[in-house]
Amino acid sequence: MLTRPRPGERPHTSDDGPHRQLDQRATPALWGELVARVFALDGVVEGHSQVSPASSRAVFLAAQRAERAPETSLAPGQRLEPVHLHGVDDTSVHLVLPPERGAELVRLGWAEPHQYADFDTELMVYGPRDDAELDDVLSVIVESLAYARG
Repeated sequence: MLTRPRPGERPHTSDDGPHRQLDQRATPALWGELVARVFALDGVVEGHSQVSPASSRAVFLAAQRAERAPETSLAPGQRLEPVHLHGVDDTSVHLVLPPERGAELVRLGWAEPHQYADFDTELMVYGPRDDAELDDVLSVIVESLAYARG
């Protein structure tokens, strides 16, 4: 579980929709590696996000189509979408986590509340800047998938 502060300043993010990261993005190679690792995780399938621009990739659970509660999905009332990865021109991740865990990641500098959140569970996690941060961001994605599964 990620508990160390993210080094440096927070990246700039958009004030208008869609919620996106404007600087400190992952390199295309690093971003591609994160995408590959996410879709290599057990029990996930890739799809089109139901709530994010076409360049985003939804992370769906293969064995669970329905949400257990609306706050466990970025697309409440639709197919369970606990995570989506934004495109290479953004490299941030939107995901859901329990409110207390989300607040901790915000405090540690890894995330910020989603600007269009319906609950206290939706976050933007900043794109990784190096291999160590790639592992960190992947660990947060795994946490989000576990939260969605219940």
